[in-house]
Amino acid sequence: MILDSMKNCAAYYALSPRIEKAFKLFAEVDWTKAEAGKMELDGKEIFANVQERGLKTKEEAKLEVHDKYIDIQILISGSEEAFGWADRSTLTQPKEAFNAEKDIQFFEDEPQTYYTMRPGQFTILLPEDAHAPLVGEGTIRKVILKVLK
Repeated sequence: MILDSMKNCAAYYALSPRIEKAFKLFAEVDWTKAEAGKMELDGKEIFANVQERGLKTKEEAKLEVHDKYIDIQILISGSEEAFGWADRSTLTQPKEAFNAEKDIQFFEDEPQTYYTMRPGQFTILLPEDAHAPLVGEGTIRKVILKVLK
């Protein structure tokens, strides 16, 4: 899990050529005006999911994991969004089987920690990072860049 300011995104380009491309494609769009929903940026290798969502309580937010994609989540508006986090290898309570088509599985385990993202920041979540997003109060607008690992 990485949490940082958008002004530092270039520091993470070395993680993957697709991460560099994802941040550069992100910079080309006015995300305050983009329609909510899925938007292809580079076929199935990089796409965006624009969300306008109400936030949840810690109890409502479930840990999730992905196998094929890295998440880069960027808060566009709203005061903040908290995330629960756990090391995927420690999870023991699957809520359901892994959905390969949607590249997601949910767990009932408790997060090991929580962290908060504010506008102008991003979080990178790798396949080994279990995360429970959308924790807090109010409504947010965010972009989730899905980057093929």
